[in-house]
Amino acid sequence: MPDFTFEDEAKGLVAGVDEAGRGPLCGPVIAAAVIINRKKITTNLSSSINDSKRLRSEVRKKLASAINKCALVGLGAASVSEIENLNILGSTMLAMRRAIQSLPVLPEFALIDGNRSPDLPCYSRTVVNGDNLSISIAAASIIAKVTRDRIMTQLGLRYPEYGWAKNSGYGTLEHKSALEKLGVTPHHRRLFAPVNKILRKI
Repeated sequence: MPDFTFEDEAKGLVAGVDEAGRGPLCGPVIAAAVIINRKKITTNLSSSINDSKRLRSEVRKKLASAINKCALVGLGAASVSEIENLNILGSTMLAMRRAIQSLPVLPEFALIDGNRSPDLPCYSRTVVNGDNLSISIAAASIIAKVTRDRIMTQLGLRYPEYGWAKNSGYGTLEHKSALEKLGVTPHHRRLFAPVNKILRKI
């Protein structure tokens, strides 16, 4: 389970940063930056926070609400057009930088999930598999995932055939079948292979 080891090793105000949405065929990349108030977080909450991929949707939503009550949260996004212009890595770095910049206070140190760090106005450290190791990064993974799922559910109301409320834009059989039958929407990432394959048939 993640803990505060990496936070304790860092100096000053520490933010955990993670993203959601690198793999889907459509929609934005969303990043979150979370500065946990160690005086406000409960033992029960700190022991429940984990990598968002290990948690059920309803659990993630409840944890996201609790995290927002004991932490400062910043969100950043990179649009589909930015993903196409910058590639998925570049747009992820952009979203992470925006998440840090949207915090109400600038952290002195950022813990970044993965092995690449964006250009930030503070010190940073990358942590491979960080959402399983750092509570701040795990909290950011939850906030980012819940936020992106909400966006995809809203988009799904306009495009119900693609099943985005259930698949969050990932390349499920339902999603790919709808792509074959109905074509590409403005929210699809045109350079991603399954989408590009459809476009080449047109």
